[in-house]
Amino acid sequence: MRIAALSDIHGNLWALEAVLADIARRGADLIVNLGDIVSGPLLPGETADRLMALALPTVAGNHERQVLTQAPERMGPSDLYAHQQLTQKQRAWLAGLPGTLRLNDDVQMVHGTPRSDVTYWLESVTAPQGMRPATYEEVAERAAGAAAPLVLCGHTHVPRAVQLDDGRLIVNPGSVGLQAYDDDRPYPHQVENGTPHARYALLEKQAHGWQVELLAVPYDWREAAELAARNGRPDWEIALRTGRMTSR
Repeated sequence: MRIAALSDIHGNLWALEAVLADIARRGADLIVNLGDIVSGPLLPGETADRLMALALPTVAGNHERQVLTQAPERMGPSDLYAHQQLTQKQRAWLAGLPGTLRLNDDVQMVHGTPRSDVTYWLESVTAPQGMRPATYEEVAERAAGAAAPLVLCGHTHVPRAVQLDDGRLIVNPGSVGLQAYDDDRPYPHQVENGTPHARYALLEKQAHGWQVELLAVPYDWREAAELAARNGRPDWEIALRTGRMTSR
């Protein structure tokens, strides 16, 4: 079984199309989507329509929940932009997505962790250091509720895989649509993948376990960055062009 795992598209239709084309070239039996689909200053409605037509196994991310349930005056700018752009049909699709999904005996899908859509699984945030790779003990503790041999997660935008001593493999494919961001929860921190390439993962079951390929795909990030700039988001413009939070 060969699975392509996508996550954190954030309305970046250019990146999504490049990843889908790469998957078509490499081949996959199944494509799955781990959430945070539309939030951002790009093309939320068009991205939703593309994915609705594909009908991929999909879980909701924290941004789906926020776009659908928060009052507009409490939303951040990325969620608010998506909230203003989405149609009722697109909202209904997002509202119907589960928080977790067990594909089969082998594979489980979550956004953050099995118990939370906002908890980082393979990374930790501490003050004053910011974000760092999670320790083995932290990863194992957050694995409660994950029973499948392969668990796919997203949320942090950082491609990474960790195997537990009991054999469970946790894989974050990284973000399709946004390679850098900053956040102030639970403490101020930044994520920077260092290049603007769209990320995803290919996973194939082998005789001795799952083979994992963490892939970086080029696309027309200049066009995406220009739209972010036109929509008043210079932070996204820099992140989309560089994979960093500053243009240094």
